[in-house]
Amino acid sequence: MSREGVPLSTSSSVQDRPGEHELVVVANRLPVDSRTLPDGATEWVTSPGGLVTAMESVMRTIDSGAWVGWAGAPGEAPEPFDADGMSLYPVRLDQEDIERYYEGYSNATLWPLYHDVIVAPEFHRGWWDSYLTANRRFAAAAAPVAAPGGTIWVHDYQLQLVPRMIRDRRSDVRIGFFNHIPFPPVELFSQLPKRNSILRGLLGADLVGFQRESDSLNFLAAVRKLLGHHVDGMTISVPGIGAAPMREVQVQTFPISIDSSAVSALTEDPEIRERAAQLRRDLGDPEKIVLGADRLDYTKGIRHRLKAWGELLDDGSIDPHDTVIIQIATPSRERVESYRQLRDEVELTVGRINGEHAPLGRPAVSYQHHSFDRREMTALFMAADVVLVTALRDGMNLVAKEYVASRPDLHGVLVLSEFAGAADELRAAVLVNPHDIDELKAAILRSLAMPPEEQEEAMRSLRHQVMEHDVQFWAHQFLENLTASGSPEQEAAPVIRLTGDAPSDPVELDATLRDFTAVPRLLIASDFDGVLAPIVSDRDAVQPDHAALTALRRLSDLPGVAVALVSGRALADLDSHTEMPSSVVLVGSHGAEVGALPPWMQAEVLDKSALSMTPEAEEQLAAITTTLRRIARAHPGTEVETKPTAAVLHTRNAKGRGGINATESALEYATTLPEVTVTPGKEVVEFAVVHTSKGAAIDALSRASAADAWLYLGDDITDESVFAQLGSDDVGVKVGSGDTAAQLRIPDTEAARDLLRRLLELRAEQS
Repeated sequence: MSREGVPLSTSSSVQDRPGEHELVVVANRLPVDSRTLPDGATEWVTSPGGLVTAMESVMRTIDSGAWVGWAGAPGEAPEPFDADGMSLYPVRLDQEDIERYYEGYSNATLWPLYHDVIVAPEFHRGWWDSYLTANRRFAAAAAPVAAPGGTIWVHDYQLQLVPRMIRDRRSDVRIGFFNHIPFPPVELFSQLPKRNSILRGLLGADLVGFQRESDSLNFLAAVRKLLGHHVDGMTISVPGIGAAPMREVQVQTFPISIDSSAVSALTEDPEIRERAAQLRRDLGDPEKIVLGADRLDYTKGIRHRLKAWGELLDDGSIDPHDTVIIQIATPSRERVESYRQLRDEVELTVGRINGEHAPLGRPAVSYQHHSFDRREMTALFMAADVVLVTALRDGMNLVAKEYVASRPDLHGVLVLSEFAGAADELRAAVLVNPHDIDELKAAILRSLAMPPEEQEEAMRSLRHQVMEHDVQFWAHQFLENLTASGSPEQEAAPVIRLTGDAPSDPVELDATLRDFTAVPRLLIASDFDGVLAPIVSDRDAVQPDHAALTALRRLSDLPGVAVALVSGRALADLDSHTEMPSSVVLVGSHGAEVGALPPWMQAEVLDKSALSMTPEAEEQLAAITTTLRRIARAHPGTEVETKPTAAVLHTRNAKGRGGINATESALEYATTLPEVTVTPGKEVVEFAVVHTSKGAAIDALSRASAADAWLYLGDDITDESVFAQLGSDDVGVKVGSGDTAAQLRIPDTEAARDLLRRLLELRAEQS
């Protein structure tokens, strides 16, 4: 991607080209920033940053790449667009999402917890809700755009739930996750509410990558202790939900880096060389310049560094006439209270040191609270005799590597915290424990006094590491290991044909119905709740649309038309609420129960053997029912329904957050039942000891009725098993919102009634 702006008005739209991208990157932010031009138009300018740089080189090697992320402004997201050969898919974040998902859960809960609780994390259940919702939004945007068998690479702590959410939609793709910040020891991670949900979210990936070996080991320990999964070396065996197969997840260490060659090349620019010399002159040509360049964050150790510097001045170990320190503190998260407090403390300390020690005309501490561009930073690195990277905890810290890449002259000294990820690679730096102020002071003095030949020896070693292992090496290494990890299912997941909630074009809908009704032999089938009857909290009080039921009855009387109702309800329950004649086939319990068949239907085609309950199945169903009732008792309003072959947890009437928590408990329990079919739906989780699905039921009914084509109306996730097997002449109609493999969408039960009436009208014309 170039550094030039990409005018929005001329960037090409990609919204009509989903499902074609070989590699999809998912990150909190898009790799571009918007900028308003004087004429009011918007252009997109490539963002600086290591991840953007890394992906630029990767994207050049593939046919089609995409990036999913937030565009940077609250409110409605722009339409997808192309920028410099990459397809960009913006995700909407409202102001409340920014406050609760990003500033709240991501940066006031996860960030401090993952950085060794340097500042106490805040736990708010409402923040978790927003984090969950935002992660769903990112996953929903990313899942449809990957090509069959493609790769999706998710980045960082803001999106830890996304890998599993994508896997639930796309079992055919490879999924990688890389955590750019530390992962805490299990003793700290255990404090996190919803900790198991975070772990299961990450384990949706085939490969989970971390900056340091210690982070990888911390994650493995958390999975072993909190989830009880089997861990063999760096491989985790992840049980499926119910009868879903077990998967293996690889955990590996991939230290991120920088575009080393590009940074080093900047040092040859005459303007940057002159700027470095000018910086020394502006500071009064001191003998030594010490530089700290950090985001203003409590993890970076700025307060500890200033304390050490102040003490060195106090005890006369440093002469402010000879030595000056520049402290860059780039603004960061200034809406968060702990960051505002940190700024006040830092600026108060700087003011005190300068008030006590600064010579006339020169600061003892040159404090800069603003951002610097890449060229200016390179000049600062070239001017600095010592750079202090003394973070209290850091995933990597690329400032250390940028300084090394900026010193092809082999001069300068890097003081590096042993708690920064870079310390694992840059062993020739002066390593220090920044919590130990005396040790930090000694490291600074040692660095200021280091002879040129010792500087050269250390810098030569550091540059070899940084120049050989650049950010492109990091990205390609991760993707190569991801390609070797896991084994996507040969059968691609159902293609998501429709997203959102916009109904299909009425003209298109009517034309499809007209073509369908012209087929000689038809099967017309429908779900019940949410399609023929509005969803109600009391399942027994359901009120079906009688006009819709009448249309189905009349359709079943027409020649060449078979009609069926396929529901998750028990057969007897479905029968009592519909009172259908024998010409309409009733299928209950997601296909486990089949009612009376019309005499002309080939009953032998339907597999009755699947409906038999063995004593072992009866015993297992009883045990499942007992456990679900125990879960229901812990979450008031939650109910358990028993069926001949299944038990169902209903959470529609759960109090407060009980529905979310009960569902989570049920799905966790499901991982212990390898022989059971577990089907999450709308505020329900069904555990069936007989393996059936609505899709299998429709397939059997279609064959039994010798249908040339079938039409199905459904509103729930359980109906997707039907839409997944649509043939060229079949018609799937999604009722309501949500991603679906159906080709058509209608808004509600009233529209479903009108559709059935239209089918009746059109088919009658054929008779």
